Amino acid sequence: MSLRTEGAQSGGFAVEFDNDNDRDSPVIKATNIPRLALIYLKGPKFLIYVSGALSMWGDRMWHFAISVFLIELYGRNLLLTGIFGLVVAGSVLLLGALIGDWVDRNPRNKVAHASLFIQNISVTICSIVLMLVFSYKKRIEEIWDGWLTVVCYTVVIVLADVANLASTALTIAIQRDWIVVITGYNRGHLAGMNATMRRIDQVTNILAPLAVGQVMTLASNVVGCGFILGWNLVSLIVEFFFLSRVYRIVPALSIKPPAMEHQSYLEKKRERKSSEGRTSACTTGAISEESTSNLHLQELTRIPLCLHRLRGLLSTCREGWRAYYRQPVFLAGLGLAFLYTTVLGFDCITTGYAYTQGVSGSLLSILMGVSAVAGLLGTVLFTKLRKAYGLVNTGVISSGLHLVCLLLCVCSVFAPGSPMDFSILNMGNASDVGGMTGGHQRHGYPLRGGNNQPLLPDRSSIHWTNNTVLFENAPAGSEPESYISIILLFLGVITARVGLWSFDLTVTQLLQETICESERGVVNGVQSSMNYLMDLLHFLMVISAPQPQHFGLLVIISVLFIFTGHTMYFLYARKAKRKPRTNT
Repeated sequence: MSLRTEGAQSGGFAVEFDNDNDRDSPVIKATNIPRLALIYLKGPKFLIYVSGALSMWGDRMWHFAISVFLIELYGRNLLLTGIFGLVVAGSVLLLGALIGDWVDRNPRNKVAHASLFIQNISVTICSIVLMLVFSYKKRIEEIWDGWLTVVCYTVVIVLADVANLASTALTIAIQRDWIVVITGYNRGHLAGMNATMRRIDQVTNILAPLAVGQVMTLASNVVGCGFILGWNLVSLIVEFFFLSRVYRIVPALSIKPPAMEHQSYLEKKRERKSSEGRTSACTTGAISEESTSNLHLQELTRIPLCLHRLRGLLSTCREGWRAYYRQPVFLAGLGLAFLYTTVLGFDCITTGYAYTQGVSGSLLSILMGVSAVAGLLGTVLFTKLRKAYGLVNTGVISSGLHLVCLLLCVCSVFAPGSPMDFSILNMGNASDVGGMTGGHQRHGYPLRGGNNQPLLPDRSSIHWTNNTVLFENAPAGSEPESYISIILLFLGVITARVGLWSFDLTVTQLLQETICESERGVVNGVQSSMNYLMDLLHFLMVISAPQPQHFGLLVIISVLFIFTGHTMYFLYARKAKRKPRTNT
Protein backbone atom coordinates (compact mmCIF):
# COMPACT_ATOMS: atom_id res chain seq x y z
CA MET A 1 0.00 0.00 0.00
CA SER A 2 1.28 3.48 -0.85
CA LEU A 3 0.22 6.82 0.64
CA ARG A 4 0.13 10.01 -1.40
CA THR A 5 -0.67 13.48 -0.12
CA GLU A 6 -1.69 16.40 -2.22
CA GLY A 7 -2.01 19.83 -0.69
CA ALA A 8 -0.28 22.29 -2.94
CA GLN A 9 -3.43 23.86 -4.28
CA SER A 10 -6.19 23.41 -1.75
CA GLY A 11 -4.47 22.20 1.37
CA GLY A 12 -6.39 18.93 1.24
CA PHE A 13 -4.97 15.45 1.24
CA ALA A 14 -5.90 12.35 -0.72
CA VAL A 15 -5.00 8.71 -0.05
CA GLU A 16 -4.30 6.37 -2.93
CA PHE A 17 -4.29 2.57 -2.59
CA ASP A 18 -2.81 -0.05 -4.87
CA ASN A 19 -6.12 -1.84 -5.39
CA ASP A 20 -9.78 -1.58 -4.50
CA ASN A 21 -9.68 -4.49 -2.07
CA ASP A 22 -7.16 -2.63 0.10
CA ARG A 23 -9.36 0.43 0.07
CA ASP A 24 -12.42 -1.50 1.27
CA SER A 25 -10.60 -3.51 3.92
CA PRO A 26 -11.81 -2.66 7.46
CA VAL A 27 -8.31 -3.30 8.79
CA ILE A 28 -6.80 -0.82 6.36
CA LYS A 29 -9.47 1.76 7.21
CA ALA A 30 -8.86 1.34 10.93
CA THR A 31 -5.09 1.67 10.61
CA ASN A 32 -5.37 4.80 8.42
CA ILE A 33 -7.77 6.72 10.68
CA PRO A 34 -5.00 7.94 13.03
CA ARG A 35 -2.78 8.77 10.07
CA LEU A 36 -5.53 10.75 8.34
CA ALA A 37 -6.34 12.52 11.60
CA LEU A 38 -2.68 13.48 12.01
CA ILE A 39 -2.57 14.73 8.43
CA TYR A 40 -5.64 16.89 9.06
CA LEU A 41 -4.24 18.29 12.31
CA LYS A 42 -1.09 19.32 10.44
CA GLY A 43 -3.05 20.66 7.47
CA PRO A 44 -3.68 24.34 6.68
CA LYS A 45 -7.40 24.28 7.39
CA PHE A 46 -7.04 23.11 10.98
CA LEU A 47 -4.20 25.57 11.61
CA ILE A 48 -6.35 28.42 10.28
CA TYR A 49 -9.24 27.32 12.49
CA VAL A 50 -7.07 27.26 15.62
CA SER A 51 -5.40 30.55 14.77
CA GLY A 52 -8.79 32.13 14.05
CA ALA A 53 -10.26 30.79 17.30
CA LEU A 54 -7.39 32.25 19.34
CA SER A 55 -7.69 35.60 17.56
CA MET A 56 -11.49 35.76 17.92
CA TRP A 57 -11.34 34.75 21.58
CA GLY A 58 -8.84 37.48 22.30
CA ASP A 59 -10.87 40.06 20.35
CA ARG A 60 -14.10 39.18 22.18
CA MET A 61 -12.44 39.31 25.58
CA TRP A 62 -10.81 42.65 24.82
CA HIS A 63 -13.93 44.28 23.36
CA PHE A 64 -15.90 43.31 26.44
CA ALA A 65 -13.21 44.23 28.93
CA ILE A 66 -12.29 47.62 27.47
CA SER A 67 -15.92 48.78 27.74
CA VAL A 68 -16.05 47.75 31.39
CA PHE A 69 -12.65 49.28 32.12
CA LEU A 70 -13.58 52.64 30.59
CA ILE A 71 -16.82 52.72 32.58
CA GLU A 72 -14.99 51.92 35.82
CA LEU A 73 -12.29 54.50 35.14
CA TYR A 74 -14.76 57.35 34.59
CA GLY A 75 -16.91 56.80 37.65
CA ARG A 76 -19.54 54.49 36.13
CA ASN A 77 -20.25 56.98 33.36
CA LEU A 78 -20.73 56.10 29.69
CA LEU A 79 -18.76 59.10 28.34
CA LEU A 80 -15.44 57.31 27.72
CA THR A 81 -17.23 54.29 26.28
CA GLY A 82 -19.15 56.52 23.88
CA ILE A 83 -15.98 58.34 22.83
CA PHE A 84 -14.21 55.03 22.29
CA GLY A 85 -17.04 53.68 20.14
CA LEU A 86 -17.08 56.85 18.06
CA VAL A 87 -13.30 56.80 17.56
CA VAL A 88 -13.29 53.13 16.55
CA ALA A 89 -16.15 53.49 14.09
CA GLY A 90 -14.80 56.75 12.66
CA SER A 91 -11.28 55.41 12.17
CA VAL A 92 -12.42 52.32 10.28
CA LEU A 93 -14.83 54.45 8.25
CA LEU A 94 -12.03 56.81 7.20
CA LEU A 95 -9.15 54.33 6.93
CA GLY A 96 -10.90 51.20 5.65
CA ALA A 97 -9.81 51.77 2.04
CA LEU A 98 -6.22 52.53 3.10
CA ILE A 99 -6.06 49.37 5.20
CA GLY A 100 -7.33 47.28 2.30
CA ASP A 101 -4.89 48.92 -0.11
CA TRP A 102 -2.04 48.14 2.29
CA VAL A 103 -3.16 44.50 2.35
CA ASP A 104 -3.08 44.43 -1.46
CA ARG A 105 0.35 46.07 -1.73
CA ASN A 106 2.32 43.73 0.50
CA PRO A 107 3.09 40.00 0.58
CA ARG A 108 0.54 37.93 2.46
CA ASN A 109 2.87 36.72 5.19
CA LYS A 110 4.13 40.22 5.98
CA VAL A 111 0.58 41.59 6.17
CA ALA A 112 -0.57 38.81 8.51
CA HIS A 113 2.48 39.01 10.75
CA ALA A 114 2.50 42.81 10.95
CA SER A 115 -1.24 42.98 11.72
CA LEU A 116 -0.95 40.24 14.32
CA PHE A 117 2.04 41.88 15.98
CA ILE A 118 0.53 45.39 16.05
CA GLN A 119 -2.79 44.14 17.38
CA ASN A 120 -1.44 42.02 20.21
CA ILE A 121 1.31 44.46 21.25
CA SER A 122 -1.19 47.34 21.31
CA VAL A 123 -3.52 45.36 23.57
CA THR A 124 -0.58 44.32 25.76
CA ILE A 125 0.66 47.91 26.24
CA CYS A 126 -2.90 49.10 26.80
CA SER A 127 -3.40 46.43 29.47
CA ILE A 128 -0.22 47.55 31.24
CA VAL A 129 -1.41 51.18 31.22
CA LEU A 130 -4.79 50.13 32.60
CA MET A 131 -3.17 48.09 35.36
CA LEU A 132 -1.12 51.12 36.40
CA VAL A 133 -4.14 53.42 36.31
CA PHE A 134 -6.26 51.05 38.39
CA SER A 135 -3.46 50.51 40.90
CA TYR A 136 -2.42 54.15 41.33
CA LYS A 137 -5.53 56.05 40.29
CA LYS A 138 -5.58 58.46 43.25
CA ARG A 139 -1.91 59.38 42.84
CA ILE A 140 -2.32 59.88 39.09
CA GLU A 141 -5.29 62.20 39.63
CA GLU A 142 -3.13 64.44 41.82
CA ILE A 143 -0.41 64.91 39.16
CA TRP A 144 -0.67 67.91 36.78
CA ASP A 145 -3.99 68.87 38.35
CA GLY A 146 -5.59 65.72 36.95
CA TRP A 147 -4.30 66.15 33.39
CA LEU A 148 -2.20 63.00 33.64
CA THR A 149 -5.47 61.09 34.03
CA VAL A 150 -6.69 62.61 30.76
CA VAL A 151 -3.43 61.59 29.10
CA CYS A 152 -3.87 58.02 30.35
CA TYR A 153 -7.44 57.90 29.06
CA THR A 154 -6.27 59.19 25.68
CA VAL A 155 -3.46 56.64 25.47
CA VAL A 156 -5.86 53.80 26.31
CA ILE A 157 -8.39 54.84 23.67
CA VAL A 158 -5.72 55.40 21.00
CA LEU A 159 -4.04 52.04 21.65
CA ALA A 160 -7.39 50.24 21.67
CA ASP A 161 -8.27 51.90 18.36
CA VAL A 162 -4.94 50.88 16.82
CA ALA A 163 -5.59 47.30 17.96
CA ASN A 164 -9.02 47.39 16.30
CA LEU A 165 -7.55 48.69 13.02
CA ALA A 166 -4.92 45.93 13.07
CA SER A 167 -7.66 43.38 13.79
CA THR A 168 -9.59 44.69 10.77
CA ALA A 169 -6.52 44.26 8.56
CA LEU A 170 -5.94 40.72 9.88
CA THR A 171 -9.58 39.78 9.28
CA ILE A 172 -9.43 41.06 5.69
CA ALA A 173 -6.17 39.22 5.06
CA ILE A 174 -7.09 35.84 6.56
CA GLN A 175 -10.87 35.52 6.19
CA ARG A 176 -11.22 37.31 2.85
CA ASP A 177 -8.02 36.30 1.08
CA TRP A 178 -6.07 33.43 2.63
CA ILE A 179 -9.11 31.18 2.92
CA VAL A 180 -9.89 31.61 -0.78
CA VAL A 181 -6.37 30.55 -1.75
CA ILE A 182 -6.20 27.67 0.75
CA THR A 183 -9.39 26.12 -0.64
CA GLY A 184 -7.96 26.29 -4.14
CA TYR A 185 -10.87 28.51 -5.25
CA ASN A 186 -13.21 25.55 -4.79
CA ARG A 187 -16.65 26.94 -3.94
CA GLY A 188 -17.74 23.96 -1.87
CA HIS A 189 -14.61 23.97 0.28
CA LEU A 190 -14.79 27.76 0.56
CA ALA A 191 -18.37 27.59 1.84
CA GLY A 192 -17.36 24.98 4.41
CA MET A 193 -14.46 27.04 5.73
CA ASN A 194 -16.56 30.22 5.87
CA ALA A 195 -19.29 28.41 7.81
CA THR A 196 -16.78 26.87 10.23
CA MET A 197 -15.12 30.22 10.90
CA ARG A 198 -18.51 31.77 11.58
CA ARG A 199 -19.41 28.96 14.01
CA ILE A 200 -16.17 29.57 15.88
CA ASP A 201 -17.03 33.27 16.00
CA GLN A 202 -20.50 32.56 17.41
CA VAL A 203 -19.16 30.29 20.15
CA THR A 204 -16.37 32.67 21.18
CA ASN A 205 -18.85 35.55 21.21
CA ILE A 206 -20.63 33.83 24.10
CA LEU A 207 -17.83 32.10 26.01
CA ALA A 208 -14.99 34.63 25.84
CA PRO A 209 -16.81 37.52 27.62
CA LEU A 210 -18.10 35.09 30.24
CA ALA A 211 -14.58 33.80 30.90
CA VAL A 212 -12.92 37.19 31.34
CA GLY A 213 -15.98 38.47 33.20
CA GLN A 214 -15.62 35.71 35.78
CA VAL A 215 -11.94 36.57 36.25
CA MET A 216 -12.78 40.25 36.75
CA THR A 217 -15.64 39.44 39.13
CA LEU A 218 -13.86 36.86 41.28
CA ALA A 219 -10.54 38.75 41.36
CA SER A 220 -10.27 42.39 40.26
CA ASN A 221 -9.91 44.63 37.23
CA VAL A 222 -6.13 44.55 37.63
CA VAL A 223 -6.12 40.75 37.51
CA GLY A 224 -8.44 40.93 34.50
CA CYS A 225 -5.96 43.18 32.70
CA GLY A 226 -3.16 40.77 33.56
CA PHE A 227 -5.19 37.83 32.26
CA ILE A 228 -5.79 39.60 28.93
CA LEU A 229 -2.13 40.61 28.75
CA GLY A 230 -0.95 37.03 29.24
CA TRP A 231 -3.48 35.69 26.75
CA ASN A 232 -2.35 38.11 24.05
CA LEU A 233 1.33 37.27 24.48
CA VAL A 234 0.69 33.53 24.29
CA SER A 235 -1.77 33.98 21.42
CA LEU A 236 0.76 36.10 19.52
CA ILE A 237 3.36 33.34 19.61
CA VAL A 238 0.95 30.52 18.70
CA GLU A 239 -0.79 32.44 15.91
CA PHE A 240 2.54 33.61 14.47
CA PHE A 241 3.82 30.03 14.33
CA PHE A 242 0.59 28.62 12.84
CA LEU A 243 0.22 31.30 10.17
CA SER A 244 3.88 30.91 9.22
CA ARG A 245 3.39 27.17 8.82
CA VAL A 246 0.27 27.66 6.69
CA TYR A 247 2.20 30.06 4.47
CA ARG A 248 4.94 27.46 4.01
CA ILE A 249 2.75 24.43 3.25
CA VAL A 250 0.44 26.31 0.83
CA PRO A 251 2.77 27.60 -1.92
CA ALA A 252 -0.07 29.48 -3.63
CA LEU A 253 -0.12 32.00 -0.77
CA SER A 254 3.32 33.26 -1.77
CA ILE A 255 2.11 33.99 -5.30
CA LYS A 256 0.16 37.08 -6.25
CA PRO A 257 -0.91 38.19 -9.73
CA PRO A 258 2.13 39.42 -11.72
CA ALA A 259 0.61 42.86 -12.07
CA MET A 260 0.26 43.10 -8.32
CA GLU A 261 3.59 41.64 -7.25
CA HIS A 262 5.12 44.97 -6.28
CA GLN A 263 2.28 47.44 -6.43
CA SER A 264 -1.41 47.66 -5.69
CA TYR A 265 -4.22 48.18 -8.13
CA LEU A 266 -4.65 51.78 -7.02
CA GLU A 267 -0.96 52.50 -7.50
CA LYS A 268 -1.13 51.03 -11.01
CA LYS A 269 -4.12 53.22 -11.84
CA ARG A 270 -2.39 56.37 -10.63
CA GLU A 271 0.75 55.49 -12.58
CA ARG A 272 -1.34 54.82 -15.68
CA LYS A 273 -2.91 58.27 -15.39
CA SER A 274 0.47 59.92 -14.91
CA SER A 275 1.91 58.02 -17.90
CA GLU A 276 -1.01 59.16 -20.03
CA GLY A 277 -0.27 62.71 -18.94
CA ARG A 278 3.39 62.32 -19.90
CA THR A 279 2.47 60.89 -23.29
CA SER A 280 0.16 63.78 -24.12
CA ALA A 281 2.81 66.23 -22.97
CA CYS A 282 5.37 64.72 -25.35
CA THR A 283 3.18 65.43 -28.37
CA THR A 284 3.06 69.17 -27.67
CA GLY A 285 6.76 69.63 -28.41
CA ALA A 286 10.02 70.02 -26.58
CA ILE A 287 9.40 73.59 -25.44
CA SER A 288 6.00 72.75 -23.99
CA GLU A 289 7.44 69.65 -22.33
CA GLU A 290 10.20 71.64 -20.68
CA SER A 291 7.84 74.32 -19.42
CA THR A 292 5.41 71.69 -18.11
CA SER A 293 8.17 69.90 -16.22
CA ASN A 294 9.39 73.19 -14.76
CA LEU A 295 5.86 74.00 -13.57
CA HIS A 296 5.56 70.53 -12.10
CA LEU A 297 8.84 70.98 -10.21
CA GLN A 298 7.69 74.34 -8.94
CA GLU A 299 4.44 72.81 -7.70
CA LEU A 300 6.34 70.06 -5.90
CA THR A 301 8.63 72.58 -4.21
CA ARG A 302 5.65 74.68 -3.18
CA ILE A 303 3.66 71.79 -1.67
CA PRO A 304 5.03 70.51 1.65
CA LEU A 305 5.88 66.83 1.76
CA CYS A 306 3.21 66.11 4.38
CA LEU A 307 0.50 67.69 2.22
CA HIS A 308 1.74 65.78 -0.80
CA ARG A 309 1.43 62.51 1.11
CA LEU A 310 -1.97 63.53 2.44
CA ARG A 311 -3.16 64.15 -1.10
CA GLY A 312 -1.91 60.70 -2.07
CA LEU A 313 -3.82 59.11 0.82
CA LEU A 314 -7.00 60.95 -0.10
CA SER A 315 -6.58 59.82 -3.69
CA THR A 316 -6.18 56.22 -2.50
CA CYS A 317 -9.40 56.48 -0.48
CA ARG A 318 -11.28 57.96 -3.41
CA GLU A 319 -10.07 55.28 -5.82
CA GLY A 320 -10.87 52.59 -3.26
CA TRP A 321 -14.50 53.71 -3.00
CA ARG A 322 -14.68 53.85 -6.80
CA ALA A 323 -13.33 50.31 -7.01
CA TYR A 324 -16.00 49.20 -4.53
CA TYR A 325 -18.76 50.88 -6.54
CA ARG A 326 -17.48 49.29 -9.75
CA GLN A 327 -17.76 45.70 -8.46
CA PRO A 328 -20.50 43.46 -9.94
CA VAL A 329 -21.38 42.45 -6.37
CA PHE A 330 -21.69 46.08 -5.22
CA LEU A 331 -25.45 45.90 -4.57
CA ALA A 332 -25.08 42.74 -2.50
CA GLY A 333 -22.34 44.28 -0.36
CA LEU A 334 -24.28 47.49 0.11
CA GLY A 335 -27.35 45.48 1.04
CA LEU A 336 -25.36 43.65 3.72
CA ALA A 337 -24.18 47.01 5.12
CA PHE A 338 -27.79 48.22 5.42
CA LEU A 339 -28.49 45.30 7.77
CA TYR A 340 -26.22 46.95 10.35
CA THR A 341 -28.71 49.81 10.86
CA THR A 342 -30.93 47.95 13.27
CA VAL A 343 -31.85 47.75 16.94
CA LEU A 344 -33.04 44.16 16.45
CA GLY A 345 -29.99 42.42 17.84
CA PHE A 346 -28.60 41.34 21.19
CA ASP A 347 -26.81 44.59 21.92
CA CYS A 348 -27.12 46.95 24.87
CA ILE A 349 -30.04 48.80 23.25
CA THR A 350 -32.41 45.88 22.79
CA THR A 351 -31.54 44.30 26.12
CA GLY A 352 -31.86 47.68 27.82
CA TYR A 353 -35.36 47.98 26.40
CA ALA A 354 -36.17 44.46 27.62
CA TYR A 355 -35.02 45.50 31.09
CA THR A 356 -37.51 48.38 31.13
CA GLN A 357 -40.23 45.88 30.23
CA GLY A 358 -39.56 43.65 33.23
CA VAL A 359 -37.25 40.98 31.73
CA SER A 360 -34.67 39.73 34.25
CA GLY A 361 -30.95 39.49 33.61
CA SER A 362 -30.91 35.71 33.97
CA LEU A 363 -33.56 35.35 31.30
CA LEU A 364 -31.67 37.72 29.00
CA SER A 365 -28.53 35.60 29.31
CA ILE A 366 -30.54 32.49 28.41
CA LEU A 367 -32.05 34.25 25.39
CA MET A 368 -28.57 35.29 24.30
CA GLY A 369 -27.46 31.65 24.37
CA VAL A 370 -30.52 30.60 22.36
CA SER A 371 -29.75 33.29 19.78
CA ALA A 372 -26.22 31.91 19.43
CA VAL A 373 -27.68 28.47 18.73
CA ALA A 374 -29.93 30.05 16.09
CA GLY A 375 -26.85 31.64 14.52
CA LEU A 376 -25.13 28.24 14.39
CA LEU A 377 -28.22 26.81 12.68
CA GLY A 378 -27.89 29.60 10.13
CA THR A 379 -24.39 28.43 9.22
CA VAL A 380 -25.68 24.88 8.75
CA LEU A 381 -28.58 26.13 6.65
CA PHE A 382 -26.17 28.08 4.45
CA THR A 383 -24.09 25.02 3.54
CA LYS A 384 -27.21 22.94 2.80
CA LEU A 385 -28.91 25.60 0.69
CA ARG A 386 -25.76 26.45 -1.25
CA LYS A 387 -25.26 22.84 -2.18
CA ALA A 388 -28.90 22.37 -3.24
CA TYR A 389 -29.76 25.70 -4.90
CA GLY A 390 -26.53 27.54 -5.58
CA LEU A 391 -25.02 30.58 -3.92
CA VAL A 392 -27.18 33.35 -5.39
CA ASN A 393 -30.44 31.50 -4.67
CA THR A 394 -29.22 30.81 -1.13
CA GLY A 395 -29.07 34.55 -0.57
CA VAL A 396 -32.61 34.99 -1.88
CA ILE A 397 -33.99 32.25 0.38
CA SER A 398 -32.07 33.56 3.40
CA SER A 399 -33.34 37.09 2.74
CA GLY A 400 -36.93 35.88 2.61
CA LEU A 401 -36.52 33.89 5.82
CA HIS A 402 -34.95 36.88 7.57
CA LEU A 403 -37.75 39.26 6.56
CA VAL A 404 -40.54 36.83 7.48
CA CYS A 405 -39.13 36.36 10.99
CA LEU A 406 -38.77 40.12 11.46
CA LEU A 407 -42.51 40.51 10.88
CA LEU A 408 -42.90 39.18 14.42
CA CYS A 409 -40.93 42.19 15.64
CA VAL A 410 -43.22 44.53 13.75
CA CYS A 411 -46.25 42.80 15.27
CA SER A 412 -44.72 43.28 18.74
CA VAL A 413 -44.97 47.06 18.28
CA PHE A 414 -48.77 46.86 18.15
CA ALA A 415 -49.25 43.86 20.47
CA PRO A 416 -50.60 44.10 24.04
CA GLY A 417 -47.90 45.17 26.46
CA SER A 418 -46.10 47.44 24.01
CA PRO A 419 -45.24 50.87 25.46
CA MET A 420 -45.41 52.44 22.00
CA ASP A 421 -47.58 55.57 21.92
CA PHE A 422 -47.85 57.24 18.52
CA SER A 423 -49.09 60.44 20.14
CA ILE A 424 -45.44 61.23 20.90
CA LEU A 425 -45.03 62.02 17.21
CA ASN A 426 -47.51 64.92 17.42
CA MET A 427 -45.99 68.37 17.27
CA GLY A 428 -47.90 69.37 20.37
CA ASN A 429 -46.06 66.77 22.39
CA ALA A 430 -42.63 67.56 20.97
CA SER A 431 -41.52 69.00 24.30
CA ASP A 432 -42.19 65.67 25.97
CA VAL A 433 -39.90 63.69 23.64
CA GLY A 434 -36.81 62.67 25.55
CA GLY A 435 -38.63 63.23 28.83
CA MET A 436 -42.05 61.60 28.58
CA THR A 437 -44.75 62.48 31.00
CA GLY A 438 -46.86 59.74 32.39
CA GLY A 439 -50.03 60.74 30.59
CA HIS A 440 -49.12 59.43 27.15
CA GLN A 441 -47.77 55.99 28.02
CA ARG A 442 -49.87 53.14 26.72
CA HIS A 443 -49.36 49.73 28.36
CA GLY A 444 -46.69 51.49 30.37
CA TYR A 445 -44.39 49.64 32.67
CA PRO A 446 -43.91 51.54 35.92
CA LEU A 447 -40.17 52.05 35.84
CA ARG A 448 -37.93 52.80 38.73
CA GLY A 449 -37.40 56.53 38.93
CA GLY A 450 -40.53 57.37 36.95
CA ASN A 451 -41.53 57.15 33.33
CA ASN A 452 -38.54 59.10 32.06
CA GLN A 453 -36.21 56.11 32.22
CA PRO A 454 -34.05 55.79 29.06
CA LEU A 455 -33.32 52.56 27.25
CA LEU A 456 -30.13 52.19 29.29
CA PRO A 457 -30.79 52.33 33.06
CA ASP A 458 -28.48 53.56 35.79
CA ARG A 459 -25.03 51.95 35.68
CA SER A 460 -25.11 50.85 39.31
CA SER A 461 -27.60 48.07 38.68
CA ILE A 462 -26.13 46.42 35.60
CA HIS A 463 -23.27 44.17 34.52
CA TRP A 464 -21.94 44.39 30.97
CA THR A 465 -21.10 41.51 28.71
CA ASN A 466 -20.02 41.68 25.08
CA ASN A 467 -22.75 43.71 23.33
CA THR A 468 -25.18 42.71 26.08
CA VAL A 469 -26.45 44.17 29.34
CA LEU A 470 -27.19 41.73 32.17
CA PHE A 471 -29.01 43.12 35.18
CA GLU A 472 -28.69 42.10 38.80
CA ASN A 473 -32.41 42.22 39.48
CA ALA A 474 -35.58 42.81 37.54
CA PRO A 475 -37.11 46.25 38.07
CA ALA A 476 -39.17 46.60 41.18
CA GLY A 477 -42.82 47.45 40.77
CA SER A 478 -45.96 46.00 39.33
CA GLU A 479 -45.81 43.76 36.28
CA PRO A 480 -46.75 45.04 32.80
CA GLU A 481 -50.23 44.39 31.49
CA SER A 482 -48.98 41.75 29.07
CA TYR A 483 -45.74 40.05 28.01
CA ILE A 484 -47.04 39.33 24.50
CA SER A 485 -45.16 42.26 22.98
CA ILE A 486 -41.77 41.39 24.45
CA ILE A 487 -42.25 37.69 23.63
CA LEU A 488 -42.98 38.50 19.98
CA LEU A 489 -39.99 40.84 19.85
CA PHE A 490 -37.44 38.31 21.06
CA LEU A 491 -39.05 35.46 19.14
CA GLY A 492 -38.57 37.49 15.97
CA VAL A 493 -35.01 38.55 16.85
CA ILE A 494 -33.89 35.01 17.68
CA THR A 495 -35.49 33.23 14.72
CA ALA A 496 -34.32 35.96 12.33
CA ARG A 497 -30.71 35.15 13.13
CA VAL A 498 -30.98 31.89 11.18
CA GLY A 499 -31.67 33.76 7.95
CA LEU A 500 -29.36 36.64 8.93
CA TRP A 501 -26.20 34.57 9.31
CA SER A 502 -27.01 32.49 6.25
CA PHE A 503 -27.39 35.71 4.26
CA ASP A 504 -24.19 37.14 5.73
CA LEU A 505 -22.21 34.05 4.69
CA THR A 506 -23.74 34.24 1.22
CA VAL A 507 -22.63 37.82 0.63
CA THR A 508 -19.23 37.10 2.17
CA GLN A 509 -18.61 34.27 -0.29
CA LEU A 510 -19.92 36.35 -3.19
CA LEU A 511 -17.33 38.99 -2.34
CA GLN A 512 -14.63 36.32 -2.12
CA GLU A 513 -15.56 34.76 -5.45
CA THR A 514 -16.37 37.87 -7.47
CA ILE A 515 -13.67 40.37 -6.50
CA CYS A 516 -10.45 39.91 -8.42
CA GLU A 517 -7.40 39.11 -6.33
CA SER A 518 -5.72 42.45 -7.06
CA GLU A 519 -8.63 44.39 -5.50
CA ARG A 520 -9.64 41.98 -2.74
CA GLY A 521 -8.09 43.96 0.08
CA VAL A 522 -9.24 47.45 -0.83
CA VAL A 523 -12.81 46.41 -1.66
CA ASN A 524 -13.20 44.50 1.60
CA GLY A 525 -11.71 47.48 3.42
CA VAL A 526 -14.38 49.74 1.96
CA GLN A 527 -17.01 47.12 2.84
CA SER A 528 -15.85 47.32 6.47
CA SER A 529 -16.16 51.11 6.28
CA MET A 530 -19.72 50.81 4.99
CA ASN A 531 -20.62 48.40 7.79
CA TYR A 532 -19.32 50.80 10.42
CA LEU A 533 -21.09 53.74 8.79
CA MET A 534 -24.47 52.02 8.86
CA ASP A 535 -23.79 50.82 12.41
CA LEU A 536 -23.24 54.44 13.45
CA LEU A 537 -26.63 55.36 12.04
CA HIS A 538 -28.44 53.00 14.37
CA PHE A 539 -26.79 54.62 17.38
CA LEU A 540 -27.84 58.03 16.09
CA MET A 541 -31.38 56.67 15.86
CA VAL A 542 -31.32 55.72 19.53
CA ILE A 543 -29.85 59.07 20.55
CA SER A 544 -32.71 60.78 18.70
CA ALA A 545 -35.37 58.57 20.31
CA PRO A 546 -34.02 57.25 23.64
CA GLN A 547 -37.21 56.46 25.58
CA PRO A 548 -38.87 53.02 25.74
CA GLN A 549 -41.99 54.61 24.22
CA HIS A 550 -39.86 55.32 21.12
CA PHE A 551 -38.55 51.78 20.71
CA GLY A 552 -41.45 50.65 18.53
CA LEU A 553 -40.62 53.41 16.07
CA LEU A 554 -36.98 52.28 16.07
CA VAL A 555 -38.13 48.73 15.31
CA ILE A 556 -40.13 49.90 12.30
CA ILE A 557 -37.24 52.02 10.99
CA SER A 558 -34.85 49.08 11.47
CA VAL A 559 -37.11 46.75 9.48
CA LEU A 560 -37.31 49.34 6.71
CA PHE A 561 -33.50 49.52 6.51
CA ILE A 562 -33.27 45.72 6.47
CA PHE A 563 -35.95 45.50 3.79
CA THR A 564 -34.01 48.03 1.70
CA GLY A 565 -30.84 45.99 2.10
CA HIS A 566 -32.51 42.78 0.99
CA THR A 567 -34.15 44.61 -1.92
CA MET A 568 -30.68 45.59 -3.10
CA TYR A 569 -29.66 41.95 -2.95
CA PHE A 570 -32.76 40.93 -4.91
CA LEU A 571 -31.75 43.40 -7.62
CA TYR A 572 -28.26 41.92 -7.67
CA ALA A 573 -29.63 38.37 -7.84
CA ARG A 574 -31.91 39.28 -10.73
CA LYS A 575 -28.98 40.77 -12.61
CA ALA A 576 -26.70 37.82 -11.81
CA LYS A 577 -29.23 35.24 -12.98
CA ARG A 578 -29.39 36.86 -16.38
CA LYS A 579 -25.72 36.06 -16.91
CA PRO A 580 -24.57 32.48 -17.47
CA ARG A 581 -23.24 31.28 -14.12
CA THR A 582 -22.12 27.86 -12.98
CA ASN A 583 -22.76 26.97 -9.35
CA THR A 584 -20.69 24.07 -8.06
